[in-house]
Amino acid sequence: MSKCYRKIQKITNKYRYVCLFNDTGRSMNTKTTAVTYLWILLSMIFWGMSFIWTSIVFTCYPPITTIFLRLILSSVILMGGLLLFGKIERIKKKDVGLFFLSAFFNPFLYFIGENFGLKYTSPSISAVVIATIPLFTPVAAYLIIRERISWLNIAGIIISFLGILVMLISRDMTFSASPKGVGFLFFAVISAVIYSSFLKKLTMRYGPFSIIAWQNLIGMLYFLPLFLILDVSEFIAIRPDWKAIAALIQLALFASTFAYVLFTIGVKKIGVSRTNVFTNLIPIFTAVFSFFILSENFSLQKIAGILIVVSGVALTQIQHWKRKTSI
Repeated sequence: MSKCYRKIQKITNKYRYVCLFNDTGRSMNTKTTAVTYLWILLSMIFWGMSFIWTSIVFTCYPPITTIFLRLILSSVILMGGLLLFGKIERIKKKDVGLFFLSAFFNPFLYFIGENFGLKYTSPSISAVVIATIPLFTPVAAYLIIRERISWLNIAGIIISFLGILVMLISRDMTFSASPKGVGFLFFAVISAVIYSSFLKKLTMRYGPFSIIAWQNLIGMLYFLPLFLILDVSEFIAIRPDWKAIAALIQLALFASTFAYVLFTIGVKKIGVSRTNVFTNLIPIFTAVFSFFILSENFSLQKIAGILIVVSGVALTQIQHWKRKTSI
């Protein structure tokens, strides 16, 4: 009897240990996910502020110069830190093309679209259009790998475009924002969607700091000819104020360095689609910062447009989010 009791007790203790181990693992996993979400949220705050900082820098420098200087500072910060701590990862020969291709779409093409879009529109409108990036991710998946687009995706796209029209068209049916600027912003959106597919591949082979460091360095090389041809003479003649310099440093440190690193960590931990959901928050942060820092005027029409766009983008993520959380 005692023998049987000891055997049952042994099995019970083993079962308790397994349950304890599983609960601890689940707890650790929940904690890791919460920290990941915190990092992603912080990156969205930095990107929300980036529209404000860029507008301030534009009072002294044109878009190409702004991007070029931003990438130089970010590259120095990242590469210097990685070399100092011996954490730099060399690009493997087979991945050189992938790095140059991904950097071509972001930061090169994306920053051209975003900065020239911001030059011709307000920070809040720019942020709202950029927030539509998750809308076009499933569209790209359909065109490239024929992945099915759900009715929620289609509905979200239609609703978001209606929200953008509410923001852009005045009561007299004229555009309240430059069509050229909006065109540049959608160019940035398309570039970002294509870039996301390359980024996911890179996160499986390299750390986030190394990825962003190399991409910013390559992006700087892409912008160098444009800077020398278009802006160098104007750059030499400009005497910037300290406010513009401070905004440029903040752009390089927080928007081009920490935000991209934190976003890349999110992509690696929870995937592209779930990380992109957080971009819904960018226009909200930008709107708040624009109101308090730049004193940007917000009419009820503009506020309604922002809410409609964000609702449309959020709608496209419901089905995907439910599928992920049910696993």
